[in-house]
Amino acid sequence: MENKKKLLFIFAHPDDESFACGGTMAKCSSMGHELVLVCATSGCKGRCGPFSFQTREQLVAHREGELRQACHILGVSSLILYRYPDGYLKDHDLTELIGKLKDTIVDQQPDVVVTFPPDGVTGHPDHIAISEAAEQAMLLAEELLARNRLPAFYYSSIPHYYKHCADKGPDRLFPITGKVDIREFRAIKGQALQAHQSQVYSVNRAYPGVMEGDLSVIGPYEYFTLVRQHGQPVPINKDVKDIPLMELI
Repeated sequence: MENKKKLLFIFAHPDDESFACGGTMAKCSSMGHELVLVCATSGCKGRCGPFSFQTREQLVAHREGELRQACHILGVSSLILYRYPDGYLKDHDLTELIGKLKDTIVDQQPDVVVTFPPDGVTGHPDHIAISEAAEQAMLLAEELLARNRLPAFYYSSIPHYYKHCADKGPDRLFPITGKVDIREFRAIKGQALQAHQSQVYSVNRAYPGVMEGDLSVIGPYEYFTLVRQHGQPVPINKDVKDIPLMELI
């Protein structure tokens, strides 16, 4: 592909990628772009779904296997596992995580970096920690990369996450400034979500019916905010009423 680009997705847990932007990832892969996924933890505190495990290590191995399957479905060419303890990113030395992410960004030299917004979508402490660490890592990486290799930096949001359940997310969500049309890739997003069988509870909460093959609940769009471009912060319009269509690449 003549105009092939590389996209780096940075999330906290196995399944975050499929929930947040699985359709967009599949779309970019179908266009011939290279996808790299960083997963900071292996989800050892997650639910087991229909499975039974004797140890945390067994759960980790299973969830990493589910993640690899989802990556194959979405067209991810490289999966990077940091294997930090699940649920404790906020308690870990963020300086170390920031340094690791900075090294990954510099090594991979992506054209686009995507992570959670500062609210973490659900308010999960690990989501918030990975968002903060990714943004700080971006700032450090920008000092080391050539000016013509500075990646665009996006937040990926899920504004409809609590639409089908009684729970509620953070009171103040980060503004969304663009949406990607994933209508042709809803089925692939659904298949990626189905790969995370151990997380059937979480999938059913946000996307009821998907695990049973009903993909009608998966909407036509995924949502993003462009935060940095060309090494500079991007002004964010907090009063967007009609979110415009966009592409990551």
